[in-house]
Formats: sequence, structure tokens, C-alpha cells
Amino acid sequence: MCKFLPSKKINTNKNVIISLRTESSKVEKIDEIACKIDVSRNNLIDQCIDYSLGYLDFDAIKNKCNK
Repeated sequence: MCKFLPSKKINTNKNVIISLRTESSKVEKIDEIACKIDVSRNNLIDQCIDYSLGYLDFDAIKNKCNK
């Protein structure tokens, strides 16, 4: 698996607004990282989702659910 290297991302204005609930400790960590690399919280979360979806193993999930 490749290392995740977030960067500034150009906004395409094709975004959809959603609501997300998570632990405050995760938000604090996300904000800390976003500040260090000079991107918005939203931009960092979006990049994290893209990265995770790219490495999601659907076959392993199917096999686990079928057991």
C-alpha cells in the first residue's frame, strides 16, 4: 500500500454537503494535520476518503460477511 501524502487540492465546485459525526479527538487530530500542511479540514477529510476508497478490498469484505 502506498503512503498517504495529502496536498492542496483544487476545488472543482462539484462537492455535496454532508454531515459527519465523529469523536472530538479525531477532529482535533485532523485539524492539527490540516494546519501543518496548510489545507482545510474538509479538504483533508476528502483526500482521506479518496485514499481509503482506493484501497478498499471488496472481496475480503464479501468473504468475511459470507462466513
